[in-house]
Amino acid sequence: MENFHVLKHPLIEHKLTILRDKNTGTKDFRELVNEVARLLAYEVSRDLPLEEVEIETPIGKTIQKTLTGKKVVVVPILRAGLGMVDGILDLIPAARVGHVGLYRDEETMQPVEYFVKMPNNLEDRHMYVVDPMLATGGSAIAAIDSVLERGAKIENIKFICVVAAPEGIKALQEAHPEVEIYTAALDEKLNDDAYIVPGLGDAGDRLYGTL
Repeated sequence: MENFHVLKHPLIEHKLTILRDKNTGTKDFRELVNEVARLLAYEVSRDLPLEEVEIETPIGKTIQKTLTGKKVVVVPILRAGLGMVDGILDLIPAARVGHVGLYRDEETMQPVEYFVKMPNNLEDRHMYVVDPMLATGGSAIAAIDSVLERGAKIENIKFICVVAAPEGIKALQEAHPEVEIYTAALDEKLNDDAYIVPGLGDAGDRLYGTL
């Protein structure tokens, strides 16, 4: 699939196995989501631009590289996406954070936006839209639509999740084929209740102990 990446790494796969286990408690689940997000962000950020600068070490002057250009904005989809933010900020502490709140309409089953707060000048920023699960793709599409409406450029947007279903990938790629999708795992399918199989359950409930 174009613009779709499963980031295979022994540490990611090990942590994901523990995340999937129904016996993993809230504290450990929360810590592991952050750890997986940090490892994903390490790979996703490989193409951030660099520039050369002159610095002075204790030994002498040298030309070295530093991040340049567009700054990063992490955009969690509320509420489960919040569980990935700290892990990414550990790696990119200068990143700003926007928020998109969505809920599913019980009649139409479509995502409804109830809250949006973004930094200024989105057109100049790399946007990492994050949510642990990419299931139907509805929330991801709505969140990306939201940041586009506020000035972000489609070529600067990446979607990062922990677990993805083929149905969600297909929907997101059809809606926004330019957006790169990064995940720790491509799972089998969605069940009749739109849960990812085998998945890891409801990420929001497991993050915040609201089972």
